[in-house]
Amino acid sequence: MGVGRAAGLLLGVAADAVFGDPRRHHPVAVFGRAAGATERTTYRDSRAAGARHTALLTGGVLALGVAVERVGGRSELVKAATTAAATWVVLGGSSLAKEGTAMGRELDGGDLEAARARLPNLCGREPAALDTLALARATVESVAENTSDAVVAPLLWGAVAGVPGLLAYRAVNTLDAMIGHKSERYLRFGWAAARLDDLANLVPARAAALLTVVAAPVVGGSAAEAWEVWRRDASAHPSPNAGQVEAAFAGALEIRLGGRTVYSYGAEDRAVLGHGRNPDAGHVTRAVELSRVVGALSALLAAALALFARRRQH
Repeated sequence: MGVGRAAGLLLGVAADAVFGDPRRHHPVAVFGRAAGATERTTYRDSRAAGARHTALLTGGVLALGVAVERVGGRSELVKAATTAAATWVVLGGSSLAKEGTAMGRELDGGDLEAARARLPNLCGREPAALDTLALARATVESVAENTSDAVVAPLLWGAVAGVPGLLAYRAVNTLDAMIGHKSERYLRFGWAAARLDDLANLVPARAAALLTVVAAPVVGGSAAEAWEVWRRDASAHPSPNAGQVEAAFAGALEIRLGGRTVYSYGAEDRAVLGHGRNPDAGHVTRAVELSRVVGALSALLAAALALFARRRQH
């Protein structure tokens, strides 16, 4: 089982790098539409209703993953194929790098309106009033957080729980993005999805931060600064997980992140992470490079964990 799972994870990473996201009928988009349709029936302004909604959708996806693994039985070849397909579907590393690179290009060229129009592809912030520096900061923060959420976390869940782990993690993370924020509608209904996502990312976010420390010198960054800022500033972030990798990225690139962050549903005044200069277009490009290196390291780590789990079983 471990060999097939490890091979499948690496093949899925390769597929994401070569082909990017599926062009049509992306399974994550299909899940999002199903979740939206279900919400029209399950929505109530209460935590209990949100918990039932989250359990129904996540449980359904988890059951699908278990069924896929059982169909494969003990065949390492089938295990590799199904794990590769699931990994390709849930990973977002290629699309993240593509959008981050395009944003860096828009900012470097001084096309502020194009950069503002592109920002919603990366995060849910309100772009209308953001200047070049604020757009660069938002992009670096988004690249950092999504390196953990869309690359490191699914790979680690795939390593320890196979196809069910891959699919269930992506369901949880998608629900958090849809209903886990603090808008008036979702403050209570989205509470369970947000807390479940926090739990699912507790270990992966810290692994992503540690891998950022290791990867920093590859992109001309500082491992020492990444470690220092991560350990010093991560806990000041309002998210128990996003702050881990954002602080590590700030230190690695020797920049400062955080500050006032405006969403469509309100604004947050966040603590400053790091003590360097404000990020610019060049830092956006380096953040994408750092994200790629962290992603590659996490793929190797996930494959090693899958093989180690197999040895532990024998």
